[in-house]
Amino acid sequence: MPNEPRLVYSTDPEPEPKAGKKEPAPPPVKAGQAVIVALERKGRGGKSVTIISNIGGNPQHKEQLLKQLKNKLGAGGTLAGDLIEIQGDQRDKVIVLLTALGYKPKKSGG
Repeated sequence: MPNEPRLVYSTDPEPEPKAGKKEPAPPPVKAGQAVIVALERKGRGGKSVTIISNIGGNPQHKEQLLKQLKNKLGAGGTLAGDLIEIQGDQRDKVIVLLTALGYKPKKSGG
C-alpha cells in the first residue's frame, strides 16, 4: 500500500517560536527608585490625565514602558518630556502594573 500515511517519530527539539508578537522586556529599574503617579485635571478642559513621573532611563525605555501601559490599560497616552501621560483616571491600575514590572510607585494627591 504505497499511498498510506506514515507515522514518523522525531527526536528533534520543539521548534523555536516565530519572532512575531513578543512582549518587550521591561525597562531597567534603579534600586530604591520611587515613581510618582498623580492625577491632573487643570488646563485640560475638565478631562483627567494620569501623570507618571520620576522614571529613570533613556527615552527608548520610557517609550517602551508607555507602550506596555497603553496596551494593558486600553487607553491612550503620550510621552511629554520626562513625564508619561495616560488618558483618564488610571492611577490604581497603573500602580498595580508598575509594581509588577519592579518599580516602587507612590500615589500622589487625593
